Amino acid sequence: MMITPVHRSRDIERKPEYLQPDKCVPPPSRSSLGTMWFIRDGCGIACAVVTWMLVFYADFVVLLVMLVPSRDYVYSVINGTLFNTLAFLALASHFRAMLTDPGAVPKGNATKEFIESLQLKPGQVVYKCPKCCSIKPDRAHHCSVCKRCIRKMDHHCPWVNNCVGENNQKYFVLFTMYIALISLHALIMVGFHFLYCFEEDWTKCSSFSPPTTVILLILLCFEALLFLIFTSVMFGTQVHSICTDETGIEQLKKEERRWAKKTKWMNMKAVFGHPFSIAWLSPFATPDQGKADPYQYVV
Repeated sequence: MMITPVHRSRDIERKPEYLQPDKCVPPPSRSSLGTMWFIRDGCGIACAVVTWMLVFYADFVVLLVMLVPSRDYVYSVINGTLFNTLAFLALASHFRAMLTDPGAVPKGNATKEFIESLQLKPGQVVYKCPKCCSIKPDRAHHCSVCKRCIRKMDHHCPWVNNCVGENNQKYFVLFTMYIALISLHALIMVGFHFLYCFEEDWTKCSSFSPPTTVILLILLCFEALLFLIFTSVMFGTQVHSICTDETGIEQLKKEERRWAKKTKWMNMKAVFGHPFSIAWLSPFATPDQGKADPYQYVV
């Protein structure tokens, strides 16, 4: 049986003589790094801004075109409250996914002092990323956009202008879920509003002129349908990835499984926190993240 060289696709250096710790600059102290994580990528920033603008457009059409002109006060209040609550949770999840450190490995930590602190035994191997001069933990991959090695990196998403990794996967999953829900809700309301306008006078079913109303509703319908399909698929993919404890990059590269297999429930709790509670659905609740084990760097 042929053994697939799974490590060949990883950007690593195997042999100790190639680690060259003297060429690595020690990472800056945490006090100088600040607390905010933000990727300065033009494409990612533009995609993030477009995401917020599309949500605001959907909210504008839902409120001013469909709900405010409605004669049914209860219908307007219930649907307006539900839609805006879901939209707020979606944007809050997007905000947390974008500004949360996804699990970046300290840049330039491949120093002589750090390697000595690992207390390597004969035959043990550590991996170095030559791009960011870091000693890589197991299951970490280098992101060319973030210019860092990310622990349990799933992929880099331009829509949140960040990598999806160990520390922010929960927020990304919530973002896709809430976007899918508001998209479905918007589609249902558009359908009911079209039926209402066909039965009633078009001039009475909206504050705008009939042609403008139709154009705004069609654009919202197209936007909602597109993002419902996209985010639903992404949500399902992420949940499957969490349950199988295998990131998107690991699946793509077909990397050999070297970590302990856990149950699906344990994998879900590792991402969303435990025990199960309403906090799983909140972008404001931070799941407990265990401290990095120094021996996870050793293979």
